[in-house]
Amino acid sequence: MTSLARQLADAVRGQAVHAGTAEPAIRGANWRLATVASVSTDGTITTTDGIVARRTADYLGAAAGQVVRVGESSTGNWISDGPLGTGSGAWTGIPLTSGWTATAGYYTPAYQLLGDGTASLSGMASMSGSLAAGTTVATLPAEARPASRVRATVQVAAAAGVGYYGVMTIQPDGTIILGDFDAALPGTGSKYAQFDVFGRYRLT
Repeated sequence: MTSLARQLADAVRGQAVHAGTAEPAIRGANWRLATVASVSTDGTITTTDGIVARRTADYLGAAAGQVVRVGESSTGNWISDGPLGTGSGAWTGIPLTSGWTATAGYYTPAYQLLGDGTASLSGMASMSGSLAAGTTVATLPAEARPASRVRATVQVAAAAGVGYYGVMTIQPDGTIILGDFDAALPGTGSKYAQFDVFGRYRLT
């Protein structure tokens, strides 16, 4: 083979390699990270670099600014299975209002950010004596506060075999209050705040 022929062969080989790396049907499927620019009602997202990717069924709460994983099939179609995890995923203690303490034998009141636009509370706190409607039990930090009020029914006291119930509300300012009692509460004895009722609640 002449020198010119070898040069031509090398050039053709180089072009083939370049074309192969650019063609998904040749190189196979791949994935990378991207940032969401917009979310469409047809189940797709568009990334800041112009990729339109179909969301998987469990990719909920899509929003602009999320860093997501996008994958490309061998036919050139794109898909995204959701945002990357943020934070440590650890449980963080909730600051309790004066007079309230963690209840022995139960988890210490804490919150966890779930990374999909929701959060979770856990644990129980108690106090002794009179409990007025509208009492603030604790205050959540900004990252765990919902955009709107969320409420759940809780048992707040028990006496002589009778249970007393009310509503625990998380306010947008992070305060967690008890109220809407179903009957007048005993003036003495323990009162409870059951954070476990908010196993999952929306943040946005």
